[in-house]
Amino acid sequence: MRSFLPALLVLASTFCFGAEEELKVAVIGGLDMSGVWSRIEESAEKSLDLDITTVIAAPKEQVVPAFMRGEADLLLIHGGDETFALEALGYASALRTWGYSEFVFVGPTADPAGVEQAASGREAIQKIQASKQSLIAFRDPGSHQVVKRLLDQAGLVPGQMQLLPDTVSRSQQILQLAASDQAYVVVGHMPVAFGRMPSEGVRILLSGDSSMHRAYVVVTPGAQHPATESARDNAEKLAAYLLSEDGQRILGEAGPSEGVPWVYPRVGASGMLQFRPQQRVQTNRQSSN
Repeated sequence: MRSFLPALLVLASTFCFGAEEELKVAVIGGLDMSGVWSRIEESAEKSLDLDITTVIAAPKEQVVPAFMRGEADLLLIHGGDETFALEALGYASALRTWGYSEFVFVGPTADPAGVEQAASGREAIQKIQASKQSLIAFRDPGSHQVVKRLLDQAGLVPGQMQLLPDTVSRSQQILQLAASDQAYVVVGHMPVAFGRMPSEGVRILLSGDSSMHRAYVVVTPGAQHPATESARDNAEKLAAYLLSEDGQRILGEAGPSEGVPWVYPRVGASGMLQFRPQQRVQTNRQSSN
């Protein structure tokens, strides 16, 4: 027994330390589908000497509850009402933006509005409005957010557009509706590129505008999350890596073609700060005396 004791102690120590260096992660489906997350996971494991396990890659309706239950100790998802609620209720610590997904204009192959010639999303939506072509008001929150941003940049309101209702039973059918109605629609680039949205009769007409991006946030455990102290430490290590120079560089290496990432780094955030010039309004202040 004495001869076996040192070996048993070493073995026990190995298992204990290994458990401390494990991290369970949940990711929104697009990150996994595109292959971006697998590249980040591989790079982070090597850089941090961390054993990362992806416990679920699915839509937000599944990954958010999994994080709340403690099945995952770090969550990668689009920022929005759900992530704000996680932070407000104490399940998440302060949210950090680590990347952006891209939205694109899809429309009829003939492109009667000339969207393909537009230099930006703002110009594209102006062309659709000027030509009196139809734009589908897609239910997707990201699409709604991007369209609202472009309308603001163009100085337009929804009532000036030929808006068509989203009437399909499943969101993945939205491009079929666009094809049948010969209408334009703003959708995520990844679902179109990876065949999640059948697109016969329509095509991507405009991409590459940073003002048509949507933020991904890294969600780490807050006070109400059941994560252990070691899991919290490891979650913070991965969050810091995602925001680091190496972590941001990986995003540029995981795209459909060289130099075109599926997830854009933080430096592209400037596109969110493009505003329409406002006219100064002078007001006369009357003395109360």
